[in-house]
Amino acid sequence: MPERLLPPGNRALVRKLASLDALDAPAKAIAAQARKVIKPGPVKEALSGSWLGHALHPLLTDVTIGSFTSAVMLDWVGGRDARPAARRLIGIGLLSTPTTVATGYSDWADSEVGDDSVRRIGIVHAASNATGATLFAASWVRRRNGGGRLLALAGSGVMAAAAYLGGHLSFGEGIGVDQTAFEHPPEDWTPVLGSGDLAEGDKRCVMADGTAVMVARLGGELYALSDHCSHRGGPLHEGELGDGTITCPWHASVFDLRDGALVHGPAAYPQPAWDVRVSGDRIEVRRR
Repeated sequence: MPERLLPPGNRALVRKLASLDALDAPAKAIAAQARKVIKPGPVKEALSGSWLGHALHPLLTDVTIGSFTSAVMLDWVGGRDARPAARRLIGIGLLSTPTTVATGYSDWADSEVGDDSVRRIGIVHAASNATGATLFAASWVRRRNGGGRLLALAGSGVMAAAAYLGGHLSFGEGIGVDQTAFEHPPEDWTPVLGSGDLAEGDKRCVMADGTAVMVARLGGELYALSDHCSHRGGPLHEGELGDGTITCPWHASVFDLRDGALVHGPAAYPQPAWDVRVSGDRIEVRRR
């Protein structure tokens, strides 16, 4: 039998954080406040990255953490002449922090409802980053008198731990990724409904060889999109049909029924569209 790899200690720590129900009360309160402040609309779309084509938060973290990390490197290998540059880099990181935080809270608040692990790990991730940013702010102040290097080093360590948790949220929990990316739709036409089973203005979730598809009839035309919203996996068939659109019931992302194009965020990805036809007495779909 091959030797099995044991889970590393850091993964066990993440699992422990995910099991701490004591984190729920503060996390729920903060998430509710974030949703109250960052409401659906242009600001929410901007923070979610709807205009960019993918989540904005990871891009901004590169600016913030990159500036802080570069400053720490200059502190320890750049010599005395590099200290003014290190202080300026910390200033850049601090200036970028509010927007980075806002995008992170926006993404997390959309994802933590009903998901205990995301709620708990996310709040620790946020608290760790806040601690790290505070240490860097204190370092920036102390540098007026020639000190602050150890504060920055400590801040870098705390932010490294926070970054690990952020990586888990993205790659382990799927926060910020296209929720339809791993669908395996059938290549051929697949019957899903009887031709008389869908009334005008109605919409249904059907299964096409294991993939959930929303089929709708509007204005005498048939439309089909993947049912799981690309944003956070919301059930589109429970949403509201509009003038050629469907609105996700979870976070109000709006998609064009014709081709799944994104009309309004907070989704950052379009919705996969399916071809749909009536063949005999059956409605059939095929991934476009």
